[in-house]
Amino acid sequence: MPFLFLSDNVWKVKSSSVTFRIKNAGIAVDGSFTGLESDIKFNPLKPAEASITASVKTATINTGTAMRDNHLRKEEYLDAEKYPKIILKSEKIEKTGPISYKGIFKLSLKNITKEVTIPFTFSKLPDRTEFKGSFKLNRRDYNVGGSSITMSDDADVSILINVTE
Repeated sequence: MPFLFLSDNVWKVKSSSVTFRIKNAGIAVDGSFTGLESDIKFNPLKPAEASITASVKTATINTGTAMRDNHLRKEEYLDAEKYPKIILKSEKIEKTGPISYKGIFKLSLKNITKEVTIPFTFSKLPDRTEFKGSFKLNRRDYNVGGSSITMSDDADVSILINVTE
């Protein structure tokens, strides 16, 4: 039985995962942010009318090492005290396949806003409904970590949001 989609589908977050991976000194470092807040208006049949805004608190960064996390919250990296949130806001969304989409978003980090393209899927299954996407982010575009010969410029970011209407 097909699912009914209304033109003003508003989705509430049930659970979420915002993770990243970056190489430092040749070793992959995995981390995450928690407490995603969002405002999602999305009808998969009318992606051009969609509006997605999401944010995480920079202070929630977790790499599994408290000393490193505290260091990453400082001014040279995320400057969590001065810039408490990372914000993602959709500009344009288009359908690229049966359940796949491409979103053009404005990503704001440390008071710097840049455009990012995020391919994602929207799946409405009997047991869950989810948005899932990933993209590369150049940390230097946002003045995170400065110049480093040991840390990669690019971080792989993945977002998974389980939603309910």
